[in-house]
Parts: sequence; structure tokens; C-alpha cells
Amino acid sequence: MLLRGASEGLWEWDLETNEMHFCARWKAMLGYKESELNNRPDEWFNRVHPEDIERVQSEILSHLLGISNQFQSEHRVRRADGAYRWMLSRGLAVLDSNRYVYRMTGSLTDVTDQKQAEQQLLHNAFHDALTGLPNRALFMDRLKQSLGEAKKGEGYSFGVLFLDLDRFKVVNDSLGHQIGDQLLVATARRLESCIRPGDIVARLGGDEFAVILDHVRHVGDATQAAERIRERLATPFNLSGHEVFISASIGIALNQASSEGPDEILRNADTAMYRAKDQGRGCFELFDKGMRARNAALSQLESGLRHALARDEFSVHYQPIISLETWRISGFEALLRWEHPEHGYISPLKFIPVAEETGLIIEIGQWVLREACQQLKMWQEQFPSTPPLSMSVNLSGKQFSQPDLIECISQILKETGLDASSLKIEITESAIIENLDAAAMMLKRIKALGIRLSLDDFGTGYSSLSYLHRFPIDTLKIDRSFVSRINLPKNAEIVKTILTLARNLGMDVVAEGVETREQVLQLTGLNCEYVQGYLLSKPIDGRAMKELISEIYHRGLGQQHAGAA
Repeated sequence: MLLRGASEGLWEWDLETNEMHFCARWKAMLGYKESELNNRPDEWFNRVHPEDIERVQSEILSHLLGISNQFQSEHRVRRADGAYRWMLSRGLAVLDSNRYVYRMTGSLTDVTDQKQAEQQLLHNAFHDALTGLPNRALFMDRLKQSLGEAKKGEGYSFGVLFLDLDRFKVVNDSLGHQIGDQLLVATARRLESCIRPGDIVARLGGDEFAVILDHVRHVGDATQAAERIRERLATPFNLSGHEVFISASIGIALNQASSEGPDEILRNADTAMYRAKDQGRGCFELFDKGMRARNAALSQLESGLRHALARDEFSVHYQPIISLETWRISGFEALLRWEHPEHGYISPLKFIPVAEETGLIIEIGQWVLREACQQLKMWQEQFPSTPPLSMSVNLSGKQFSQPDLIECISQILKETGLDASSLKIEITESAIIENLDAAAMMLKRIKALGIRLSLDDFGTGYSSLSYLHRFPIDTLKIDRSFVSRINLPKNAEIVKTILTLARNLGMDVVAEGVETREQVLQLTGLNCEYVQGYLLSKPIDGRAMKELISEIYHRGLGQQHAGAA
């Protein structure tokens, strides 16, 4: 058998004498000297983890019987120091002149780092990167389980708490995002100290948390839990020398009707939380069906959305995507902004979900796409480059299921005169995961137009790894949660794994949320092609972006002329 590399240990198994020969490297990988192990198969099999041994033996047997073309198995092996390492073992059966198997040859490779990176990706799919708490996906799954238990009719009942930190934005704006992040982590730890075994606390996003209270016998159990949290949060936090006070508005919802779904129960708790916030800081309220204040606010927001396009209240801001090789702008991401005439700036986190729910996102999305394509066409004419500047536009889940989506995109490209190859459509896993077959078909149709495709927030959803090969993706965007903590070994390994995966699949990579020079240096060292983030530029309007492009563009031309001279 050819030597694959110095990192692999080789073995050979004589099936007639039942002797197994291990090379010095194989033994060293397990922490042994060459003279310390004998030539029996048990030297290997007795060190395989008890949970893996039956599978390993079955995989070997399958190959010896000709069921599989080769033996290949990932399993844990115990080293001399007692620690287990993940190993990839490969082997091939060798036949004699009568086509009987008389020996096997193979190799052993330590894949512990890769396995840990995979496990971290899986963990991140269901846990919040900042606090380590379960995320919305895991919370909703647990909520479905609790509803299932309640519907069995055996007297089981539970409650949900929805928490929103009061005046968290003030802390963020006055002390900075770093202190804000520290506060979220410290809050998570205090919430964990308040819950009982069987309960679950999760971070839903931003400064919102939720708790499932297991086995709630009566309303008092839920209100006592809310009171316990309120008291625990009342103690000031000491964060990097800053004494920070925080409180939370808490909404409480109990499972009442068997027809309620998980989304409805969480929405009830959310509605109660907004009622609590109206009462002042640090209050909690129990949901009742008379609470319609939240619905009225949503109705008002919806009404404003319906008039925003006609009143020219929307604008598109652009954030540049920078090539780490040339340090020039390669393209932009188009981002929707809303300036309400009465309420001022309204965060997309607030109005986009409402636009999705009402279907207004279809019309708004078409407007954004047309504006972005038209703007890019102008910039391409003003600042010619090779390759031309590109534009990334986000496509929501509702738009993705739009029957005439392809026709709408084609029409906009025709109207604006933009070449399809300059447009990149960004999608998230949530937009495609509900119906994979339909998603794969739609992506292929978009791709057929000559448009490039980008998968946003990559690494936060484990299933994206499993289904990535089914979709004609051109670009992976590494989620900012990995980039912001790339200095941590596990996160650096995940980023490295994503970059390797992308290269193997012929995709390029954009790292989002770049905020420090150290992050740029690390990403450059990992051969990441493109970056995007506040270190380079925050999202700005078209006029300001034109000035930035002009400055960089003419600086580049000057350097070219200087070089030619």
C-alpha cells in the first residue's frame, strides 16, 4: 500500500495467521513506542470506544464479504494516556489467486480536529453563539415537545416566559457593543441560575430571551418564576469596571387551549411582554385574550408599510464587499432602510417580519431589486473595472416562493440594462429548508438566468452542510458570529473548515461582520477572498457610496499610472 503521508499510521492484517502489523507511526499516534505493542488485532480493537466497536467490526465484515468496496470507519480510539481521539481508518482486502481474501492493508488518520469542528457546527445550529444558550430553533422544538405532552391529557401543563431587557440599547450606545455583549452573556448566566431542572432558557435574538417552565401546576408557579428572575437581575452587573443596572419586561403565557400551536403560545407571551413594558421597567404580565395593544401596534406598522413605497420613505443603503487580494471594492450588498415621517428610523428587524407576514415584502423586494440594479448599472458606467462591480440583493422566504419570481427578475434586468452576471441573489437557509425540492428547482432557474447565488449566514444551520451539494451556490457568507470570535481556536477551526469546504466545491467566500484589523489579518492568513463589515464601511446611501468608490477608484488609477511611468 502506498504511503499516503507522514500524518497517517499504516497497518497490515494477515487474516490467515490473525497477526496484525502496525507501523511505528500508528503506535506513536496512540502514544506508544514501537516495542510496546504486540502483533495482535486486539491491540487495536480493545482500544476502540465501547460505543463504536460493534459498528467497526460490522464495517470490516461488510468489506470482507464484498458488500462494500472498501473499509472506511470513523471511530474513537483510546490513547496510552486514557484520552480518546477520533480516528479515520481505511482499508482494502487483498485477494489471492483463488480470489480469497487473505489479508487487509490500511491506514489510520487522526481526525479529531475535524470532528470537533463538525460537532461545533452542529452545536451552533441550535445554540446562540454569544451566550451559549439554546437558540430559537431549539427552543421552538422543545416547545413543540411540551405541547405534545400537554395534548396527551395526563394533567401536564407548562408556561412560557418572554423576556426583553429594558433600555438595553442605551447600554449599547453609551458603553459600546463589547460591554453590551458582556451584559447579554452575564444575563444568560443569571437566567440559568433561576430555572429548575427540566426548564429551558433560550436567547431568541438581540436582547430577547425566553423560558419554558416545566410542570406548572397553577399560575402562581409562573409568576413566582418571573419574580425570581426580576430579583436576580436587580443586582448590578460589574462589566470591565462599569457598574451596569438592567431589568427585564416579562410576558407570561400558559398553555390553555389544546388547539394552540407553539408560535401562538410564544406570540401570546410576546404580547404580554409588551403590555408589561408599557407598565414600566422590570414588570411582568400574564397574557389574557383581552390584550390587543400589541396587535394594534402591528396593525399601525402594517398600515405605514402599505404607504411607505408611495410616499418615498424607503431607501437603499449599500455596504461594500472588499477583495483581500487587491483591497478594492468588488461589489456591494443592498440593504433596505425605512425613515418614517413621524417615528423616524425603523429597524428592519421590526418591519421586515411584518412585511413578510402581510405579503408586502413581494412589492418591497421588487422595488429594492430594481433600485439596486439601476444604481449598480450607473456605477459600472462611471467606474469601469475588470471584473465589473457586482451587487448582492437579499431574497426573503416569501419572495422565494413567489410564482412569477423569475419573470420579475428578468424584467428588472431588462429595464435596467444590467448584465445578469453582475447580480448576486442572497438567500438564507430558512428560505429554502421548508421545501428543498422546490428550492433546488427555483435556484436552478435563477442560475439559468446567469445570476450568481450566495448562501447567507453560513455555518449557523447544520442542515446547510447536508444539502449544500444540491444547490448551485457560488458564494458562502460566513456568519458574523464566527468572525467576531475568530481569535478563539474553535471558531478559527470552523472558519478554516468552511473555507476548505468552499474551495473544494468551487465556491468563493465572504466573511461578514469584520470589525478589527486582527480579524482581517487572520482571514487573510486563512486565504479568505472577500470581507464585509464596519471596519471597512457601514451601510451608506448611494451618494455617499459613490464618493467612496470614486476615492478608491481614482487612487487605484493613480497607482496604475505611477507604475506605468
